[in-house]
Amino acid sequence: MHANKPKPGDKIPHTELPKLYGENLTLGKTGSGYDWQLIVVYRGKHCPICTRYLRELNEIVAPLKELGIEIVAISADSEARAADQITEVNPDYAVGYGLSIKQMQSLGLYISSPRHGMDVEGPFAEPGLFLVNQEGELRMVDIANVPFLRPQIGSLVGGLKFMRGMTEPFPANGTFA
Repeated sequence: MHANKPKPGDKIPHTELPKLYGENLTLGKTGSGYDWQLIVVYRGKHCPICTRYLRELNEIVAPLKELGIEIVAISADSEARAADQITEVNPDYAVGYGLSIKQMQSLGLYISSPRHGMDVEGPFAEPGLFLVNQEGELRMVDIANVPFLRPQIGSLVGGLKFMRGMTEPFPANGTFA
């Protein structure tokens, strides 16, 4: 069991990171015109699966914007490594970098160490996906320990359209204790 795993309905832990090409990025604090935030944690430049997934995110920026959902992507990479990878992605969303081990732990992410000649700078987060509403509450939590376990983009958009289209607020599923 993952002891620090955040629970749906909890407030997202305060996490602030530098953002590529300016200012800072605060998880749970949306940009203008958005009231929800989809946070995508990716492993970093060394991960080709992450690069592909980040490219796929570009396809859902417009439909999520219509739903008032901002996309942000974050990793533990340095600014230089993040910028290098992002040139391959050309994202239409904000990218944060420099996720610390303490921040990874507060988000309940699985953390891996460099191994087998991996081109990484240090420990890195395995994939995670968080949906945060306007109150800073987690509505969706997906934490994986390997790069190929991630929500499919098409299913994600369909589910978010369903959630946002409900007349009553979508409940925080998975809260039975």
